[in-house]
Amino acid sequence: MTTSPLERAADSFAAELARHRTGRGLTKKQLATMMGFDPSYVSHVEGRRHRPTEDFARRAEAVLDAGGVIWQRFREYDQLRQTRATPGPREPAPPGRWLPPGTGLVVERETATLTLVDGTYRCVIRRRLHNAGTEPVTRYLVRVAVDRWPDDPGRSNRHHREHPLTFAELRFRAIHHDDGAREPMHWRVRHDRDAYKEIWLLFENADGRFPLHPGERAEVEYAYRVGRVKWGPWFQRAVRLPTRHLAVRLDLPAALDPRVWGVETSLSADEGPLRTPVRRHDRGDRVVFDWSTDDPPLNTRFRLQWRFRQEAAETPPVPTRPADRMRALGVLPPDATPSGRPARPLHLPREAAAAREVADRLTDLLTRAEEMHPLSAGTGLAAPQIGLDVAVAVVRPADRSAPPVVLVNPRVVGESPETVEQYEGCLAAADHRGLVPRPLRIEVEHARADGSRMITSFAYGMARLVAHEIDHLDGRAWTDRMAPGVPLVPVEEYRESNV
Repeated sequence: MTTSPLERAADSFAAELARHRTGRGLTKKQLATMMGFDPSYVSHVEGRRHRPTEDFARRAEAVLDAGGVIWQRFREYDQLRQTRATPGPREPAPPGRWLPPGTGLVVERETATLTLVDGTYRCVIRRRLHNAGTEPVTRYLVRVAVDRWPDDPGRSNRHHREHPLTFAELRFRAIHHDDGAREPMHWRVRHDRDAYKEIWLLFENADGRFPLHPGERAEVEYAYRVGRVKWGPWFQRAVRLPTRHLAVRLDLPAALDPRVWGVETSLSADEGPLRTPVRRHDRGDRVVFDWSTDDPPLNTRFRLQWRFRQEAAETPPVPTRPADRMRALGVLPPDATPSGRPARPLHLPREAAAAREVADRLTDLLTRAEEMHPLSAGTGLAAPQIGLDVAVAVVRPADRSAPPVVLVNPRVVGESPETVEQYEGCLAAADHRGLVPRPLRIEVEHARADGSRMITSFAYGMARLVAHEIDHLDGRAWTDRMAPGVPLVPVEEYRESNV
């Protein structure tokens, strides 16, 4: 039995409605209440017994915040319905009105460039956004994902558990372009997984806020980098917002003899070849591959894939030395953190959530570090060591039953005259140890979440650990405290367990 295009369009609308409703965890009754409809009507639409109306589609799109996909399905159905009722060409919808109020952002143009240089992939994505909704937009969600072996999920999962993608190595940055002006954008982590990150780009920075108001347009750009140890031979773009033009460029070394092809998938179709060709351009020692498409359907995924026929281009080996393993986790090397510049104090209680978020990330990374490199004498980590310019540090005592100590905006306000010189190390320089003199006791003033201050006294091993992390926050290298002429000792020669 066959169905008409109109019936198939109505079925697609009903399926999209049900998918987003269940994805939000709503019952039909709950959705009907939020939309202002009788529950039986929602049930009839999902059951294909009633056809959707424009008012129903607008409300469903706004309530379920579906990024325009529910409205697009209704438009497809409505165009077929009106064409059948009044044969002949119809006047196209006016520009900027192909989405109803409340559906939010439209991507008018996206250009994504991936460049491989010296074993590191550098990605820059630029999007021109139009606020087609009725409310100001204050944040924009972006995603970063890696998959070392996309055809072997088990192997990839094991690899990324042992060598997780980290924000320190990403060196993530975001910029807002508006009438020739370039404004850095603050950003906040939504999800932080081994091979996947979700990041809110905030339309604000230290100088103020610049929301995207209804009807306005602006360009956002974000960039990051990932080494070949973690990035697999693919680059995927997913259409999550209504998009009018999508362009992708791969810039690869000619010496690796790259071969590139692409596939696309959607909710209604299995994986197939790209509908538009990938163009190759040889440019000296580089090979550039360009691909683009107009008006891609929502929820379609386009993946460019490649292989390097030059055997010498094999992936670099997985790091084995302690310092290299710490780099793989996201701990920056000593020369990558600012010297002489203190970390930015957090404004509490306004930034209390940010402080907790940074502390959680530091704590999680310390746990991973201890799994890879046992540290029996305790250890710590400061936010600048993972590329975050905020005054937050976490110290894990040698006693594993004791909770980690979180320090926000700390400063040493007192110390004992007695000092002791002991071997000290750092996660950023895990291959070496050095003799560092430290006070036996220090008093540290630090902030509570509500902005009030408190003073905590630390002694012996904890005093050393805390003082080390505060040095990081103050922009001071721990090796600067060593006596002149005293060398660092390779970890192979160091047989004690201090860190």
